[in-house]
Amino acid sequence: MSFNLRSPLVALAILLPLSACATIRQDQLGVKTRFGRVTSGPLQPGAQFVLPGVNSILRVPARVVNREVLLEMPTREGLNVSAEVSILYRVKPEQVAEILATSGTAYEEDVIIPVFRSAAADVSSRYMAKDMHSGTRAGIEGEIRTQMMTVLESRGFEVQNVLLKSIRLPADLARAIEEKLEAEQRSEQMRFVLDRERQEAERRTIEAVGIRDAWAIIAQGLTPTIITYQSIEAFRELARSPNTKVIVTDGKAPFLLTDDAGGMSSGNAAAPAVDRPSGASSSAVPLQRLPRPGVPAPSMTRVP
Repeated sequence: MSFNLRSPLVALAILLPLSACATIRQDQLGVKTRFGRVTSGPLQPGAQFVLPGVNSILRVPARVVNREVLLEMPTREGLNVSAEVSILYRVKPEQVAEILATSGTAYEEDVIIPVFRSAAADVSSRYMAKDMHSGTRAGIEGEIRTQMMTVLESRGFEVQNVLLKSIRLPADLARAIEEKLEAEQRSEQMRFVLDRERQEAERRTIEAVGIRDAWAIIAQGLTPTIITYQSIEAFRELARSPNTKVIVTDGKAPFLLTDDAGGMSSGNAAAPAVDRPSGASSSAVPLQRLPRPGVPAPSMTRVP
């Protein structure tokens, strides 16, 4: 009988301490309330003593919270752009008691989101829709964060970043932007082609000028002595050949030349000599013209 009387007392002695304890996790901030009013905070992570029915513990995240919001952002040209935005914010530990006392635990829906929607609409209305797809995007994010901080900083919140993750333009505007980008790409390609052709034309001009100057230098250096020397060298090359050679000359110039009227006259340019295989008859190349009056008859020189 004594055992039955002691059993409820033992159970009550065990349950009372457990019910008088509340736990705050490492990633949480907490405050203690008494009959619904905030009395102290922030509380350190761990076990906290509370009186059941008198005290309670309110908890808020101590980490950075990522809240994603879908909204329609107006633009300067009067369009509405669908956007998915992430708000990264945290609660200042030293002001957690004030936040819970003035805004309650639903501060995100009651304070953070309304301030964000107002700031986002105000900032986006100053920009064109195409700016949200360009380098101006980072500037838009920074302006929204700055405008939110002017309202939320004094209330105990710190907005770390506002990220425009997904932006969907109206179909007509998106198509117009794509066409414009394609036209710009074609223009850049044509500009590259024109530059390449212009450089090729300059290269050919420089090459032609170089060839012209080279021939001008060669022409200035072609003296009769040099031409005679080159003719002798040509005779030497023919003499080294094992084939039979027939060389037509007028006795003055190394090679026989023809004038404009079809006659035969001497000059500085070389006429082709006939190089025949060894053993071939020289009579196969007869002279077809007679010398003009006053011009010596051409002589035939056979080089073995």
